[in-house]
Amino acid sequence: MAGIYLHIPFCKQRCTYCDFHFSTNFEKYRGKLIFAMSNELFLRKKEVLEEIDSIYFGGGTPSLLHKNEFTLLLDTIFTNFTVNPEAEITIEVNPDDCSETKLKDWIDLGVNRLSIGLQSFKEGDLNWMNRSHNAKQGLDAVKNARIAGFQNVSIDLMYGLPNLSKEEWLLNLSNAIELNPTHISAYCLTIEPKTIIHNWVLKDKFIPLNEEYQNEQFLDMLYFLSKEGYEQYEISNFAKGGVYAKHNTAYWEGKYYLGVGPSAHSYDKKSRRWNVSNNNTYWKNVGLNETWYQEEVLSSEDKWNELFLTGLRTKWGVLKEKTNEFGGLKEEENKLIFNYIKDGLIIEMESAWLLSTKGKMQADGIASSLFRLNKKINN
Repeated sequence: MAGIYLHIPFCKQRCTYCDFHFSTNFEKYRGKLIFAMSNELFLRKKEVLEEIDSIYFGGGTPSLLHKNEFTLLLDTIFTNFTVNPEAEITIEVNPDDCSETKLKDWIDLGVNRLSIGLQSFKEGDLNWMNRSHNAKQGLDAVKNARIAGFQNVSIDLMYGLPNLSKEEWLLNLSNAIELNPTHISAYCLTIEPKTIIHNWVLKDKFIPLNEEYQNEQFLDMLYFLSKEGYEQYEISNFAKGGVYAKHNTAYWEGKYYLGVGPSAHSYDKKSRRWNVSNNNTYWKNVGLNETWYQEEVLSSEDKWNELFLTGLRTKWGVLKEKTNEFGGLKEEENKLIFNYIKDGLIIEMESAWLLSTKGKMQADGIASSLFRLNKKINN
């Protein structure tokens, strides 16, 4: 099984925390860019021999696309690729785009999963984030999606926000549960370079929540969502009734995916490829030359590093049989894992190593400590 990711780099406005590639000034070339994405799909059809199990529109704000733009991209996919009749087709949407007309359009197009970017139910948070919706629109979006016929609805939440008290975070979780989503993605606020809030921090206009309180909110979330029947199958992702996101799971399990559009990444188990993060360069050059993407062949060390970086984040952990494909653990790696087990950070199962709850709060550090020397071969 394989997946297709389509990056739609359009947004109404810039969220203060966002470091994804997007533009708020795109109307003059939007048609040309969507046509270029359709062309990229056609040009790369021979790269995917497996059946497509997931089609994911991310961004940016894919919910800004017109119905005819979705139609062009989906028609190109279904014409040039073998798509599983039960494929998961997801659109990331902003709550203020969830009008009755658009919801009906998405149903008509065959979209069967929405990922709704709520982020918070606290009006003050939505204001400083510069979100384009308010708390009521967030609540209404999920309710209206259900009325329209969407059974598989995921919502995004953020924690570790400044001035977000324990009580307010629990209230956010309670509001989320009342909406009964099939899936919840919850991310800790990370202050990335070149974002608006990063600039605020440099000017002492923004005081991040300290790590201790972020960890407390993480633990509160684990307890609360587990009690409500949500399974944490990846550090930031929770599913009810085993309805995991096929798109997300493909990343963590190392499956093939084709990334289309500006800044989109692709992975074929042997190499990675990424498109240029410039809308004009992308649409002007697709199919004419190779200036719109770069590629690297993954070394054995790269593959080992990704095995631990992705595997430790999931409920399945790092499978021992996978490490055996690389000759197994080296002596110093064995010692590291032994010490992590002794410190209660890693749990050893018969077939895999998993992070404990305590270990999940240090996931990136633990994974990176087990990395091997990186020897990348660039094309």
